[in-house]
Amino acid sequence: MKKLFILPLLILFIFPVQQTFGWGQEGHRIIAQIAYNHLNKKTKKQIDKVLGTKGIVYWANWADEIKSDTIYPNSYDWHFQDLEGGMSDETLIALRKNYPTEGGNLWRVMDSLTAVLDNHPDDFDALRFIIHLTGDCFCPMHTGHLDDYGGNKIKFQWFGQSTNLHRVWDTDLINARGYSYTEYAEYLESRFEREAKSIMQMSKEAILTHNYRLTSEIYEYQAGWDGNTYHYIYHFSGVMEWQLYAAGIRLAGLLNEIYG
Repeated sequence: MKKLFILPLLILFIFPVQQTFGWGQEGHRIIAQIAYNHLNKKTKKQIDKVLGTKGIVYWANWADEIKSDTIYPNSYDWHFQDLEGGMSDETLIALRKNYPTEGGNLWRVMDSLTAVLDNHPDDFDALRFIIHLTGDCFCPMHTGHLDDYGGNKIKFQWFGQSTNLHRVWDTDLINARGYSYTEYAEYLESRFEREAKSIMQMSKEAILTHNYRLTSEIYEYQAGWDGNTYHYIYHFSGVMEWQLYAAGIRLAGLLNEIYG
């Protein structure tokens, strides 16, 4: 396997261990399937050539799986960008342009990977990383608060089982539906198809501030939550599903821009 070289990531940062499996396996497959549905013909042909037919779905979780491998030993903190709470939109956008020196490397890596694929569109590893990490960009707890490690330190009872806020958003909310990834992708397409164009037209700044405000809403709701899991699912499932769909649409847009 050719090892991907990302120059800006030579400087390493050390963080407390946290769970970073954004969206869980089902979530990333859902996002990849939606993206595949929206690739133009030229892009789909080129990506299938690099990854195999529908490889965008089959490789969607590779970036999580290799955390136990030595090929990319420093990729752990590529999956998240934890932030301080209470920032204004202007502060957040300025921070995005001047990468923070703590809390993860998700933003830095996404820019680096995009540059790699622009110059080397057949880079197998860069493509697999960007498929996965685009999804992480839309997972609210992957831009959670620094002081609780993206919600990992916030305890949560999910139908009587001990978990944490990070895992609820990575996995539990999605699994509550009981759909396969293909069923879920089909459902989201039918539910949000009228929004695809507007999602594609959103600026990077608008996406960034939207995701940050959602994370803030999750923390605020958590502070006053009554502990009823059904209430939580009812309140946030629609929001979570929009995030999944938007991630798929934005991934398709990015890949169409690079390959199409």
